[in-house]
Amino acid sequence: MESMLQITGESIVADLPVFAVIAVWNLFVLLFLSKKVYQYALKKGRSTNSSIYFSRKAIHFLAGGLTAMLLPFVAHEPFLPALMAFGLAIITYLPHKLNRRMYWFQDPENIYDVDFTLSWGLIILFTWYIDRSFWLGVIPVLFMAYGDGITGLIRNLKYNKRTKAWEGTAGMLLLCIIIGAKLGFAGIFAGILCSLVERLENIDDNITVPATGLFILLAAHYYIPALTTPLY
Repeated sequence: MESMLQITGESIVADLPVFAVIAVWNLFVLLFLSKKVYQYALKKGRSTNSSIYFSRKAIHFLAGGLTAMLLPFVAHEPFLPALMAFGLAIITYLPHKLNRRMYWFQDPENIYDVDFTLSWGLIILFTWYIDRSFWLGVIPVLFMAYGDGITGLIRNLKYNKRTKAWEGTAGMLLLCIIIGAKLGFAGIFAGILCSLVERLENIDDNITVPATGLFILLAAHYYIPALTTPLY
């Protein structure tokens, strides 16, 4: 089984302490810190929907994004990160299913928060078998967590609601170019295209953004690897 999965028991055991801490941090952000963001936004006169959106973006930045950023430096295998993500997917899905939503960040009209964790886990898990440094999976996840996160913050600050606007796209474009440069010109191109894909209406960008970035990076990795040479 280990040879098939290419993951040793020793590497999992080595990662257990750090991912126990990271899992606790993610739960802290999800259950406590994001609620404080929601409450603070309400006190500042933001609408309920706007406050929910701020809370969701706090989770994007402080849980999904921060955890992904740490992977190349602290993880030796993808099993525990993916297991943590799938566990969070269950934790976020059940309140929707049972109609007991975590009101400070869950929208009754969609389950995009569940899609975020599933996309995160699947991409990190499967790209590790191609790139053991984790960066091939981390960059598309960061487009979703930080790129989509910053565009949401900019739009929400200006319009006090969830909407598409070019100001947010410009912020995402700049940030995704910086993130993408880690994987060279292919990463920059992926960041630009993901910023445009995010503007599509009535479709979950927690799926379209990382999937688009991953597709471009995989194509470059296999067919034009020179384009994935890091620029920093």
